[in-house]
Order: sequence, then structure tokens, then C-alpha cells
Amino acid sequence: MTQPTTSEHGYTAEPPERIWTIPNLISVARLLGVPVFLWLVLSLPHSAARDWWAVGLLIAAGFSDWLDGKIARALNQQSRLGQLLDPAADRLYIAATVIALAVRAIIPWWLVAVLAARELLMAIVLAILRRRGWAALQVSFVGKTATLCLLYAFPLLFLGSHVAVYAETARVAGWSFVIWGSALYWCSALLYTVQARRLLAGADPALG
Repeated sequence: MTQPTTSEHGYTAEPPERIWTIPNLISVARLLGVPVFLWLVLSLPHSAARDWWAVGLLIAAGFSDWLDGKIARALNQQSRLGQLLDPAADRLYIAATVIALAVRAIIPWWLVAVLAARELLMAIVLAILRRRGWAALQVSFVGKTATLCLLYAFPLLFLGSHVAVYAETARVAGWSFVIWGSALYWCSALLYTVQARRLLAGADPALG
């Protein structure tokens, strides 16, 4: 049986079982944008026009990520499905964008490995928690900030690959966001791991 947790102290309270909510529909729409994004950036021949459409899609995804959380709180439409869809959409966009950038040789494959290793760590931590009956950990401010940094970085890196007057500025800004985002991404993973160890050790979440 899943044990309730306390969001005030960094753990996710058990939300109701709801499917047809506005935030969930927004998250589903965001997920459906992932294959469209991949088609835009990977189909040949590559073009600046398609990259701009892809950038617009990433911007829309980032805005909808903020919007569905805002609506969920305002209308009290939190749900267990929403807790799964929201981070899943974030991770899929990050994974799709990182792989697309690497395929097009805009970023090195070692950066893909750094971000993938973080996702593998979190998958292991969450799997262990669920086997012990705990609900998912609440998305932290550090984790959200890391995601936003990476979602800002990727459009800039796409634009930085163009032959244009804005390319150098976009490339420098993009790599700045990548460095900060990757560091915060791993920082958030370490914080989640500490929280998970506390739960598994049987500590009272209210003490955190």
C-alpha cells in the first residue's frame, strides 16, 4: 500500500485518482509534440526554417509545463496521473533534444552520456522507492530550475548552429545554460537520493 508523504517537506502527498483534468490534457499535448519535434530537427534536408519551428515548439512546451502546474494548483486538479505525465514530458523533451543535437553534431556525445547517467540513477532510486511502497518524490525547485535551464539551452544551441549574425551569441548563451543546467540536474539527483535514503531508513519525513 502506498504511504502518503508530506509535500511541505519535499515529498509528494498522495493525490486523487483523476484522468480528465485540464493539466493532464496539456501534458498529453506536450507529449504528442515530441515526435513532431524530432521530425522537424532530424528529417533531411536540415533547414533554418525547420529549426525555428522546432525552437517554437520547445518554447511552447516550456510554457505549457509552467501552465499546467499553475492550473492544477489554481483549480485544485492535482492527480496521480499528472504527477507521472509532467516529469515524463520534461524528460522526453530533454532526451529527444539532446539526442537530436548530438546526431547533428551540435553537442558532443559525452554530454548525452552525462545526462543519461543522471536519468539512470533517478530511475533506479524511484524503482527502489516504489518497491518499498513510497509514492514518487515531489519535483524540487532545483530540479525544475535545471529543466528550465536545459530547455532554454537547447533552442539556443540549435540557433547557434546556423550561419547567421545571431549564431555566436546564441551558441555562447546556449552553452552557459547547458553548463548550469547539467550541474543543477545532477545536484537535484543527489538531493533526491538523500531524500530517498531517509525514507528507506525509516526516518520521519517531517524531520527533513
